[in-house]
This record gives sequence, structure tokens and C-alpha cells, in this order.
Amino acid sequence: MVILRAEGAGVEAAENRAGTGAAATGAPAGGKAGAEGGGQAGAEGGGQAGTGASATAGTGASATAAAPRVQPPTRVVAALMVSMALVALDSTIVSTAIPQVVGDLGGFSYFTWLFSGYLLAVTVTLPVYGKLSDTFGRKPVLLFGIALFLVGSVLCACAWNMAALIAFRVVQGLGGGALQSTVQTLAADLYPLRERPRIQARMTTVWAGSSLLGPALGGLLAAYAGWRWTFLINVPLAGLALWLIARHLVEPVRSPARRSRIDWAGALGVFACGGVLLFALVQGGVAWPWLSAPSLGLLGASAALAVVVVGVERRAEDPILPGWVWRRRTIAAVNLALGALGVVIVAPAVFMPTYAQSVLGLGPVGAGFLTALMTLSWPVSAALCQHVYRRIGFRDSAVLGMGLATVIMFSFTLLPHPARPWQPALVMLLLGAALGLFQLPLIIGVQSTVGWAERGTTTASVLFCRTVGQSVGAALLGAVANATVSARLAAAPMPGLPDRLDDVSRALAQPGSLGAAASTHLRTAVAAAVDNIFLCATVAGVAALLALLLVAPRTFPVLQEND
Repeated sequence: MVILRAEGAGVEAAENRAGTGAAATGAPAGGKAGAEGGGQAGAEGGGQAGTGASATAGTGASATAAAPRVQPPTRVVAALMVSMALVALDSTIVSTAIPQVVGDLGGFSYFTWLFSGYLLAVTVTLPVYGKLSDTFGRKPVLLFGIALFLVGSVLCACAWNMAALIAFRVVQGLGGGALQSTVQTLAADLYPLRERPRIQARMTTVWAGSSLLGPALGGLLAAYAGWRWTFLINVPLAGLALWLIARHLVEPVRSPARRSRIDWAGALGVFACGGVLLFALVQGGVAWPWLSAPSLGLLGASAALAVVVVGVERRAEDPILPGWVWRRRTIAAVNLALGALGVVIVAPAVFMPTYAQSVLGLGPVGAGFLTALMTLSWPVSAALCQHVYRRIGFRDSAVLGMGLATVIMFSFTLLPHPARPWQPALVMLLLGAALGLFQLPLIIGVQSTVGWAERGTTTASVLFCRTVGQSVGAALLGAVANATVSARLAAAPMPGLPDRLDDVSRALAQPGSLGAAASTHLRTAVAAAVDNIFLCATVAGVAALLALLLVAPRTFPVLQEND
């Protein structure tokens, strides 16, 4: 169904609009990486924030002492903010130029791969970059990622057809994976927990501002300078970030003797398994039916590759996806909870624009404003959540946030039809505030339970699970929407309605082509589909709560900081 499903391919843009980048936050650098079962739980909040007791030494060579932290230069912080702006701007600025891109290059039938290809490349490289940053340091990985992102941007601007542009977007994504993982890890390296509000205020401002500025800037560039400038604008930003980081970021030199061998076989396996799975999720229900041979074959291949990856990683000396990521209760619980969050945010970020225009009758500007309300309240809540988790702890803060979010999402299904615009607007505003309270304490908390040598891997695993959750959510909720609308069309008591899901978008865009009764029935069908989507998101919220309540320890084992 075009109006609901095709947007799922742009889930990376949805992530930026949802403000998930607010998670790029500081966390304390640890002393020694603690095995959760044997270490003492450090104090999480209140006056004890940042002074948690040391955990006992963790398992494996990766449990090493934290790198000493010095006050980060202003230019380094500026470089992190510019790097973050690159990621936040990328998808939103490109999305508004799509009509001009398609008009120039063609390829309308598969332009959604401009977003899906980028998302796939980012997702499957996150674990690899996380491990590389733990082994070789953050600086070389971040420099490589920015340089690759810069090269991809220039190639995109030079694309001669849609296929070439999609391929170059994948190159961009390969660099974007390093940016997303390493910037968030560096923020935790540079700032102790008690200084977290300062970096948080800056980072959330960058994410919110970039997400809101991107569509307007993309439209202006596409209209007055040409769509290629939506990629070329990355060149000065990336160049500035490269110069600032190369010149001003200084990391402790790690002895080559302490560097373990890179698990390239595991990296290739993770890349292949993740790539096949995401390809199946993006194409299923769009290019072919879910129960068709291509879908079943790809899903089966991804399952087989997953088995191979597990076998390879068990034998690896220092695996890309180490077993302790899932053996430690805190990290496992956060991964599961943020994977569920990935499903949750698809509902408001991807499907709310369709609801606003097709059901409420708002124009594109009104629909964009309605969706942006969540983007506005999310970072504000994230910036203020320290006052909550210092009092009640990381886990309970997250439980409170997701509990509120679950109630808010369910309340959307109780709105009258047709709802007044202020009602879903209030839902979006409150939902962003609740999710900001949920996500940020988890990321700060989980980063504070590991030392320097494990923080990159831990951060990458969290981002990987969240992104996979978004891909699964886009596929799952898209299927729910399609099934709901199909059932409503089949049971329609009047003639004149579209026979195929692909014709629904056209019918909604041209309401004069339908009779009054048929138009009302079609809008009611779309409203019912979005209600079911929010109901599914509510179930995902409950799953996140269960992961925290049943798996996560009440008190996170925070490591003692080295100031």
C-alpha cells in the first residue's frame, strides 16, 4: 500500500525526525569493566551520581582500565556537534528534494532505496565500527567515517542515474555508521556523569535544530540551487569536522601489544547477515508478497547466516559481537528495550504524516508541524531527565518514561473520528517527552557500566538493536496497515473505491474522484489502520517495559570514574 508502506523505506529519516539522536550523550568513563554478576552496583543518581563503586574485573581481555579523561577542548566538542549535524541533516535534507531527483534521474519505482540503502549500510556496520573504536581508538575510526561520508556525498552529487545515486548513498551510509557510533561513544569518553547536562544541552540542540532545518534547507537548495547541492552542502561541514578532530582530538596512545586481532570473519558475517535481513524486511510486502519465495528465501538465508555468525564468534579470540553483550543483564536489557523502542517510534514518525493529511485533511506543512512536535519535546525531556534518574535511578526513570509513552500511545486509539488537530498534536507532544525520559537514562546508564575498552562495542550494540527494531517495525506495522485497509475496502458497502492498495494514495490525493460516501469510508479505513498501528506500538512499549522489569537490575553497576 503506497500511502503507508512506501514511507517505511525512509525509516532513517523518521529516526532523525523522532529525535533519537538525543541519545548522543555523555556517560562516565569507567575504572575496570565489570562483570555484572560479580561487581558491586555503583550508585546511579542523586548526590552519588558519578561516584559509583568499582565493579570487579570483567571477563576477557577487553576488561581494561579506562582511559584517563581530560577536559575536552571546545574545538573537539564543536567537531562532535558538526559530525552529529551531518547525520541528522542527511536524510531530512534529501527527502524534500526527491521530486527534483526523480525528475532529473528517473527511477521513481525504486527511489525509496535512497533511504533504505543508506539505512542498511549504517546498521550493518555499527557493530564493526564499535569494535574497531575499542581496538584502535575513537579518533582514527571517526576520521575514516567522516572521510568516507565526504567521499560518498561528492559521489552522490555527481550521480548520473538513480542506480548510481543509490550506490553512492550506500557509500555515505558506510561512513555514517562510524559517525553514529563513534560520536556517541566519544561524548561518553569526554564527559563524566555529573557534567552530562552541559554536553546533553548542546547535542540535543544540534539534533533538534538539524532535524527541523533539514526539510526547509533541502527544499530551498532543490528549488534554487539544484538537488545536487543537498549533498554538496556536506562538503564544508565534513571538511570542518575532519580538521577539528585531526588537529584537536588527542587520545591516549594504546600499546600495540594490547590490541587483539580484528575478527574480520565475524565482521563479514555480521555485515552479510544484517544486510540480507534488512533487505528482506525492506522489500517484503512491497516488491513481493511476504509469503512469496523471495521473502521466505531471504529470511531463511538470514537465519542460516545468523547461525554461522554465532559459530564464528564463539571461536574468535576477540569477536565483533562478544558474548558478554548478552550475558550481562544490564546491556542485554537495554538492547532489548531499545530494540522495542525502534518499533515504537515507527508509528508516530512514519505514519503520522499520512494520518494528518489523509484523515485530518491537513496540508504538507501542517502535517510536518504535527510530526515535528515529537521532535521538539523529545530533546527537551532528554536534557531535563537527569533530575529524574539522579533521584530514582536509570532503570526506574526508563520504566517511568515508557510507562507514560505506552499510555499515551494507547490514548491515540481512543481519539474520536474525525479528531480535532489539537488532539493528535497533544499526543505527539507528550509522546516525545515520555520517550526522551525513556531512552536517555538507558544509554547513559549502560555506557557507565563499562570501561573505555568496551564502551564502543556496547554503544554500537545498543544502536544496532534500535535500528534493527526500526526496520522490523517498518515492515511489521506496514503489513498491519495494509491488511487493515484491504479488509475495509473488501467490506465497503458502496462502489467506486480503489480495487488495489496502490491506488489508495491517488484516490486520497484526488478526493474529487470519489463520491462523498466513498471518500469518507476510505478516510475511515486509513484512520482504522493508523489506530491499529498505534495499538501495535503500545504492545511494543509493553515489551520494552517487561525487558526492563524482568531482565535489568534495579540498580545499574556504575563504574568508578577517573577524573
